[in-house]
Amino acid sequence: MSSPEKRTDLHSQLLQFGLTTTAHGLDDFIARATKARWSPQMILEEMLRAETQERSRRSFERRLRQSHVGRFKLMADFEWNWPKKIDRSILERALTLDFIAEARNLILMGSNGVGKTMIAKNIAYAALQAGHTVMFRTAAELLADLHCESPQLLRRKLNRYARPALLAIDEVGYLSYDTAAADLLYEVVNRRYERRSILMTTNKAFKDWNTVFPNATSIATLLDRLTHHADITLIEGQSYRVRESEMEIAARRKKKP
Repeated sequence: MSSPEKRTDLHSQLLQFGLTTTAHGLDDFIARATKARWSPQMILEEMLRAETQERSRRSFERRLRQSHVGRFKLMADFEWNWPKKIDRSILERALTLDFIAEARNLILMGSNGVGKTMIAKNIAYAALQAGHTVMFRTAAELLADLHCESPQLLRRKLNRYARPALLAIDEVGYLSYDTAAADLLYEVVNRRYERRSILMTTNKAFKDWNTVFPNATSIATLLDRLTHHADITLIEGQSYRVRESEMEIAARRKKKP
């Protein structure tokens, strides 16, 4: 067994070379290797496995934090039979992330409360698990962030929205915006066109987007590029939130004497 001084020196050298997982668990690593009589090759293989696993975990946690996906219900809890209309095959295929590899867009359309955001967050989370970079923003957050007076700052922000493998834009159509906002959204779509995927949720049919961006001349071109390589699926039905509220009220009434 090596002396404490030698282990301290080895610990420092491992940290210097970025082998932090092995360094922090050095005593345990040496004990397991000695007890199991690992060969030199096995020692190297175990070291590489542990370092790779830990780096993958840290990478996922960093990308998850930066994505702003936030909390969400898992697809296992999604009631496929509740919506009156839903194309399950498109959504299950989207969860395989093939549209990201093809730089296609995915647009979830439907009224409020039918599960669009839940589905979008599950797809975004699956993309993170697969090693992709993801940015999840509401339309309001994205457009507010892009409203800046400095052209240089705007260019940097547009480039930042162009980089992730998947950009999810949630709740397009919930608020109305001015012409400048439509132009900014067009710039985001244009920078990602045929290069990176966009996942978008909206409660408005495309023919009604002129109510979201009144008098905006860029809407036609924006929609043309957004939908050129895209899977578009409509979800119809009553709101899950309204249903859950009604069920909670009914449950409380049953508890009353």
